[in-house]
Amino acid sequence: MRITEAAKRLGTSPRMLRYREALGLLPPVREHSGHRRFGELELRAVALALALEQRYDVGPAELAFALRVLAEPEVRARVQELGERLGRLRPPPSSALDFEKEKALRLLRGR
Repeated sequence: MRITEAAKRLGTSPRMLRYREALGLLPPVREHSGHRRFGELELRAVALALALEQRYDVGPAELAFALRVLAEPEVRARVQELGERLGRLRPPPSSALDFEKEKALRLLRGR
């Protein structure tokens, strides 16, 4: 189906679908002629993205960045580092001894 019909079925606009495509939130849907075509698989992927945005109160750009973090190891490492510096994430244990120490501390806190 064409982009206007897909947008109508998804409850959005063709402009928003083009924006999502620019962000990498659409599967490749172009024909050789350059026109966008949507099938059921593409509609389900966009519907899932819309549902995630609504459920977690994020916008398309935020969701696109989250996908980038998952797909690009360097970006993931830098975001991990930021989370550790902000105290929102714990750094991974550096050795087996550190792992055991962390485990013992968790057990003690549980009492």
